[in-house]
Formats: sequence, C-alpha cells, structure tokens
Amino acid sequence: MDQDTKKYAIQMGLASSLGIAMVLAIFGCLLLGSYLDRKFDSGYAFTVVFLIIGISAGFRNIYVLIKKNFQDDEPIIKSLKSEPHRQRPAPKKN
Repeated sequence: MDQDTKKYAIQMGLASSLGIAMVLAIFGCLLLGSYLDRKFDSGYAFTVVFLIIGISAGFRNIYVLIKKNFQDDEPIIKSLKSEPHRQRPAPKKN
C-alpha cells in the first residue's frame, strides 16, 4: 500500500469516527441529566443543561479531530502572499 492510499484510509477511518464521537457526547450527557432529574426530582432542569453541554462537547470533539488530523501542508495566507498575481496593484498617480 503506497503512502497516499494509507493516508486516505486513515482519514476515512477518522471521518467515520466523527459521528460516533458526536452521538456519544450528546446521549451520554442527556442520560446523565435525566438521571440527575430523577434523583433530585427537579423537573427537566438538569436534562436541558446537560443536553446543551453534550451538544457543545460533541461539536468540540469534531473540531479537535478535524484540527488535529486534517491539517493542510501549507497555510493559505502564506501561499497567497507568495503568488505575484494576488498582490495589490500600485496606486495610480495623478
């Protein structure tokens, strides 16, 4: 297996784990909030709070996985500055 194929296979595996990370964070916090509501008889207060925490944790997991594993080889800003046709034209003199 060549390097590109191996790299793409690893990225596909990581991309498929994104959904699992999102679902586990949301439903784990939802179940914890539901358990605490039953234990303390507080209506739906803990469920709502922990659901919001779970959703934010799920999106944070996705952000961290993407930032860690799908990095570009060269930053965009650096490559744009090195292209001469992307430079701002000189101002016209009157």
